Amino acid sequence: MLEMASQKDDKRDTIDETEIRTKAHRWCKDSIGGAWSKITADEMIMDHVSGGMSNYLYLCRLPNCVKPLDQEPDQVLLRIYGHITTSNMDVLVHNSVVFALLSEKRLGPKPYGMFFDGRIEEFIMAKPLTHTDLSRPEIMQMVAEKLAAFHSLDMPLCKEPRWMFNIIKRWISEIQNNFSGHSKKSNKGDRETILRLQAIDMEKECDELREIVLKLDSPVVFCHNDLQEGNILYDGTVADPDKRMTIIDWEYGNYNYRGFDLANHFCEWAISYNSNSFSMEPERYPTRQQQCIFFQHYLKALGKSNVSEETLSKMYVEVNTFAMASHFLWGTWATVQGHTSSINFCYWDYAASRFEEYFKLKEHLPTFINQNM
Repeated sequence: MLEMASQKDDKRDTIDETEIRTKAHRWCKDSIGGAWSKITADEMIMDHVSGGMSNYLYLCRLPNCVKPLDQEPDQVLLRIYGHITTSNMDVLVHNSVVFALLSEKRLGPKPYGMFFDGRIEEFIMAKPLTHTDLSRPEIMQMVAEKLAAFHSLDMPLCKEPRWMFNIIKRWISEIQNNFSGHSKKSNKGDRETILRLQAIDMEKECDELREIVLKLDSPVVFCHNDLQEGNILYDGTVADPDKRMTIIDWEYGNYNYRGFDLANHFCEWAISYNSNSFSMEPERYPTRQQQCIFFQHYLKALGKSNVSEETLSKMYVEVNTFAMASHFLWGTWATVQGHTSSINFCYWDYAASRFEEYFKLKEHLPTFINQNM
């Protein structure tokens, strides 16, 4: 189960909890009906759920004295979209379509209500993984098999790999429009970090990154694009192994390069998230041996057995080069969030850390390529 926030976050003071409760009650009443239409907004139990870095999450429940009718849920997850989602209509529509399609394929939570600024969805009674769980052999295998299944989907979406650089370019444009005004409002520590971020020529770096990754000839597949531990729910007590793990939060699901999806997941091995902070743990990044084991599970799930060392070596170069793209994309994402989000998270420090990792990989890329090609 996702964790409940233990206290009100300072930055979330700008969020009107009364307004959200009223909206949640109206959505549940209109979309679910039944028992949900027989309670008032004040009677509905609503708790903030921690872990959302782009959206605001709440668990909404019927009071104990009210029983659900027929197949109605007695609790649902309320998701209120953040700025990055609501600022672009194409993103909103795409997000809703992907969520509905994956639910229909039984690959994600069931939707109960979908709206312009949020949705009501099935609350899955399972715990999100921690970043230390990702290296467990049984978890590695299941994630690899899940990714293989997703990468095999034929989704009714644009299959050109435009998403990654389109969204980076859009975020860079927003960053350029917002930088100067916001930096004046920030505290001293944030201003120093903002100055470091301002010194990065993001457009130039984006163009150079594009040149690098296009040379890799990475297959284009339907990707999750944000497979961090909080988006992987796991319940080891479930009898059916195929139902023990559920991948959630397909907000960024789109056709993209295979190398990015795999690299992004590996990068998350080395990042620990707390309720409002994070820490980089580079020693936890998967070794070449761990990556090759992951690749073998992934390829076997695609029907490819007896994989050659040459194939594994090419994937190793492909994925670890795309790690640059993961750091760069989430660096720009965090910079936008630092400007716009009221979620209590250290976005500026996170942006600086992701760009720092990007530049480290870029500096050592020629040596890495020469040693592994």
